[in-house]
Amino acid sequence: MDIFERSKEIQEVKMLSPLVWAYVGDSVYELFIRTHLVNHSNAKPHKLHLETIQFVKAEAQARILDRIWNKLREEEQDIFKRGRNTENHHLPKNGNVADYSHATGFEALIGYLYLTKQDERLEEILKLCIME
Repeated sequence: MDIFERSKEIQEVKMLSPLVWAYVGDSVYELFIRTHLVNHSNAKPHKLHLETIQFVKAEAQARILDRIWNKLREEEQDIFKRGRNTENHHLPKNGNVADYSHATGFEALIGYLYLTKQDERLEEILKLCIME
């Protein structure tokens, strides 16, 4: 049994709302960051949580996207734009609307790559996210 079964075909994934991609991408990205921090730290859970927030908050995701933008392929930039431009009625609690829209686009890209099983490319992009 594959606990991370991704059974949708690429055409099916392409038909999903970019907000669905972002929903999945949010979890994939946060799990990656949490795992990275656990692997490179002996911190206690509360400190790990505070460090995680520094990577996953909308402002941080928007900055990361600006940093890696030129390393994205044209199709990936288009996926980001679809996520960023999708009307979302959820207003950010902390941060501004522009950062939140960019974070949604970033999460959509991560979710899209994950759902379409582009694992090597997903790993490349996630590694770029943690480079200083």
